[in-house]
Amino acid sequence: MTKTAMESPSQADRLARLRLIRSENVGPRTYRQLLARYGSAAAALEALPDLARRGGRRGRFLPCPAAAAEAELEAAAALGATTLGAHEDDYPALLAALDDPPPFVHVRGRIDVFQRPAVAIVGARNASAAGIRFARRLAGELGEAGVAVVSGLARGIDTAAHHGSLASGTIAVFAGGLDAVYPPENADLAEEIAGAGALIGELPPGTAPQARHFPRRNRLIAGLALGVVVVEAALRSGSLITARLAAEQGREVFAVPGFPTDPRHAGTNRLLRDGAAFVEGAADVLEALAPMQRQALADRSPKPIVNQDVTRLEIDQERQTVQRLLGSAPTEIDEIIRQGKLTPATVMTILLELELAGRLDRLTGNRFALRY
Repeated sequence: MTKTAMESPSQADRLARLRLIRSENVGPRTYRQLLARYGSAAAALEALPDLARRGGRRGRFLPCPAAAAEAELEAAAALGATTLGAHEDDYPALLAALDDPPPFVHVRGRIDVFQRPAVAIVGARNASAAGIRFARRLAGELGEAGVAVVSGLARGIDTAAHHGSLASGTIAVFAGGLDAVYPPENADLAEEIAGAGALIGELPPGTAPQARHFPRRNRLIAGLALGVVVVEAALRSGSLITARLAAEQGREVFAVPGFPTDPRHAGTNRLLRDGAAFVEGAADVLEALAPMQRQALADRSPKPIVNQDVTRLEIDQERQTVQRLLGSAPTEIDEIIRQGKLTPATVMTILLELELAGRLDRLTGNRFALRY
């Protein structure tokens, strides 16, 4: 993308938004906080170096260069992918309904598949023959009923779910860039999905999938669906992470019961014990879809960003208090506010500065931990 003097304000804002989310230590929630505080991505980009310095950054902070953002858009286009911003109309509605949706996603395939009700099917990579057969049949029946099936293109249950819903349209979520198919043996399957459904990911093309990327992928899987069906899962598995994220997002969690002595069923049986919906077939899922769809899509736009003013003097005075209350153990923001007798706006601003300085980790459940 070559920048010209005739570049429209909307194009300039889009590029600035992409630069903002690609800047160091800026995640979806930080991105939204910055937009709330400064009103535009361009203004937030200008403020990043000073915020990082105030948070204790050592060395110069450089926001994502415009050339890097332009190169990302060009690389996505070269793959035949469309880049969608959370502030744009074609962005998947279920994702947009989250409190902190990925600011941008790359999509290769049919964008209209995101307009259909969707259900995720996930499970064990070392799945049993019975589990693979069930996942494939379930995906096929859901697809025939007009439901888009979402999964993560992994071996085992994910692959079976995609195969079962190929004819009706399935959605594969990538952990890395759309040019990095993982596992590699599913490259042909990914091409088939791009023809009848969609490939989607939030990371730039050229990004190889790494272990730290898979929780983000799991969050995307849950966010794209009205509910998540777990077919087989061990007690410690990515599938249970996806189920937890779905529950946190207000989506339904379904589980398929299994034989108690098979470790591949230990996770699903625990989900059922903890209140997940019991699934024997597509009818169980379809029965729950209608009310779920109305609730999840009540607001098809991103949640409004609320700005809270706070003075620089107040922030400077209370920074030591916030840092004293933080530690290596995860601490909830409400606990910092309560113990420090501080305003939420003050605490959020100080945490933002520490995060941009690379001194803070943002964890699930609105918890934070200092880096030492």
